[in-house]
Amino acid sequence: MSASTSHLNAPHGGELVNLLVSPEKAGELKAHSRQWPSWDLTARQICDLELLMSGGFSPLRGFMNQADYEGVCHQMRLASGVLWPMPITLDVGEEFAKKLTPGSSKVALRDAEGVMLAGLQVEQVWQADRAAEAKAVFNSTSKAHPGADYTMNKSNPWYVGGTIEAVQAPSHYDFGTLRFTPAELRAEFARLGWRRVVAFQTRNPMHRAHEELTKRAAQESGANLLLNPVVGMTKPGDVDHYTRVRIYKALIENYYDPNTTLLSLLPLAMRMAGPREAIWHAIIRRNFGANHFIVGRDHAGPGKNSKGKPFYDPAAARELLKKHGGEIGVKCLPYEEMVYLADEDRYEQVTDVQPNRKVFSISGTQVRDNYLTKGRLLPSWFTRKETAEILSSAYPARNKQGFCIWFTGLPSAGKSTIADILTVMLMEHGRQVTILDGDVVRTHLSKGLGFSREDRDTNIVRIGYVASEIVRHHGAVVCAAVSPYRETR
Repeated sequence: MSASTSHLNAPHGGELVNLLVSPEKAGELKAHSRQWPSWDLTARQICDLELLMSGGFSPLRGFMNQADYEGVCHQMRLASGVLWPMPITLDVGEEFAKKLTPGSSKVALRDAEGVMLAGLQVEQVWQADRAAEAKAVFNSTSKAHPGADYTMNKSNPWYVGGTIEAVQAPSHYDFGTLRFTPAELRAEFARLGWRRVVAFQTRNPMHRAHEELTKRAAQESGANLLLNPVVGMTKPGDVDHYTRVRIYKALIENYYDPNTTLLSLLPLAMRMAGPREAIWHAIIRRNFGANHFIVGRDHAGPGKNSKGKPFYDPAAARELLKKHGGEIGVKCLPYEEMVYLADEDRYEQVTDVQPNRKVFSISGTQVRDNYLTKGRLLPSWFTRKETAEILSSAYPARNKQGFCIWFTGLPSAGKSTIADILTVMLMEHGRQVTILDGDVVRTHLSKGLGFSREDRDTNIVRIGYVASEIVRHHGAVVCAAVSPYRETR
């Protein structure tokens, strides 16, 4: 059946993978794992593992071996020939990699708190050429590209491939009623009688243009709408997912038809790989039961390179998905930028607007610099009142944001005196200020530390950590500490 007429077609690859084992088997794995080496998963690895376990990454049954990895990097296909555009690898350090014996070793995969999530049967261990991977997958080795930078400079140099036995899914304490596995979401679609489902991917707050685009896509395709925002890792600097989900909930409750719209969160770690990522996103949504997918300009692109040009052609993502949509079982719904026509009080695709018409739009940079940092609410033509209020609360005006001022210098140079004067002046203007004085910190937070370089560095790192937490919660902090080493400062 075609993508437009299918009813809950088979997932990508023909089978919905579920790697969760029985409670009895999970108990056995936990017992045996005491003898296995343990790997504490990174934030990205936890996202990948969760979607491997639930079937979101069907047909994958674990972290890729080298043949699948090479095929994906260079041909966008697994060794079996199945289309798959993104390497899903378990990267580890060299010391850990050398403890493993392919074919016999098993690894306990744990979260940051030491909870065992899965067991990995080690099949292969190899040292990856991460620069070659970045060039193949992202067509870039620039540090300005977050995916390429992560691959080359933040991931570990050794990869471990093998199948997964899932003990338990990662714990989420936020928005539990909005988190569905592929099997659960497919069952919900079947219960609702939804035959056509159009999915919308977003990592940003939704404004009026997004609302218009999604409603139009659902109407034009005769489909029900799945708002499926990413709540795993996105582009550094993006609005946090707690704020975004509050916005999505407010929009769903007030401006969408609850009988034709469903909100479900996706714990995906994005790579910002542009065209490849559009294919990946479509495959994932296919596994969750969607058969239409909205793709706008520069889908999953990281923005501009160091020369001010986009990393990817804005139309490349939708063209690549159109090419492979039939194989995936997902119809690409391409849309251009939506702009506001003030004299008609409506939105339209920019390509459908006559050249002499006056249009309005606000970029993400303008949202941040012209409105949020100045304490101005976004205009009603651009966003809903609920969205404007949530963003204003989460991102206060610059004069209400947190900041840190750090005084450094030799003993008796006047650091504490100047810090005290500045603190009084700030409080005079209505700011509450925390002082972190080096001498005071040493009697409490850093009690027991000496004056070796290592101890001095530890003291400064501790002060820095406390200061960063104060700033993150919109507080003002003034630090006065002998900070002799530039690297630590």
